[in-house]
Amino acid sequence: MKLKDLRPVKRGGNRTTAFLNVALLGLSLTLGACASKDEVDDLALNDTPPEVLYNEGLALRAQGKLRDAGDKFEELDKLYPYSEYAKKSLVNLAYLNFTRGKYTEAISAAKRFLTLYPGSNDAAYALYIIGQSYFRQMPDITRDQEMTEKAMSAFRELIQRYPDSEYTSDAEKKLLITQDQLAGKEMQVGRFYLKKRNYIASINRFKTVVINYQTTRHVEEALFRLTESYYALGVVNEAQTAAAVLGHNYPDSQWYKDAYSLLTKGGYEPSEDTGSWISRAFKKVNVL
Repeated sequence: MKLKDLRPVKRGGNRTTAFLNVALLGLSLTLGACASKDEVDDLALNDTPPEVLYNEGLALRAQGKLRDAGDKFEELDKLYPYSEYAKKSLVNLAYLNFTRGKYTEAISAAKRFLTLYPGSNDAAYALYIIGQSYFRQMPDITRDQEMTEKAMSAFRELIQRYPDSEYTSDAEKKLLITQDQLAGKEMQVGRFYLKKRNYIASINRFKTVVINYQTTRHVEEALFRLTESYYALGVVNEAQTAAAVLGHNYPDSQWYKDAYSLLTKGGYEPSEDTGSWISRAFKKVNVL
């Protein structure tokens, strides 16, 4: 993009100069009550065209001066809001904040972009930045999983709204990771309740894994823990069903061997009740 000529243009006559001085003085007096001298000076003197500010930001970004580039894009957004260059700057600002690890700011810029320009070609990219920003903040499974849930939501929205986007493939991979993380959290809490012999609470946690996170690596253990929990409650029919579904889907799993052993010691065998919620859950097609 060709930059405009920024050389100063000569003005004619002392009267013109005097008029401009008086005008600037009046502007300073009017704004002095609500703005600092520096702010007034910036407002009066900063008339750099938006395309120049944008290209300066791109040049700083190319030089690796990410903070300076971000400042330049922020300045453009403030001086020329809703312009085409402000639109481009907002996407760049989201990217730069993400690159610098300023995830809250990246999310804010990307969300503002989506609000202002929902039909833009860069909307999928903005959603991807949001998902990635949450993804980078995911904690381990011992802690609250709010960031993980938000990352999953953003990636899922990206996949559903923009299935042909160049970012969709990676979003699908990241989505599986977030689901595995959330399933792991449910398993941790479920095992805690099982250890405390709070079987109803443990069943609810393992049920969540079986219904919502069936494609994760945790589902095998969840079915075994359901066998344990139901058996401990004396609900043998459901314990048998959990073990049977486990054996049918993962016949070589150690979890199935453990479930089979648990039941046979009590004189029972795995047997699927097709009317059980466990059986119905595995007959459903998994949909994102």
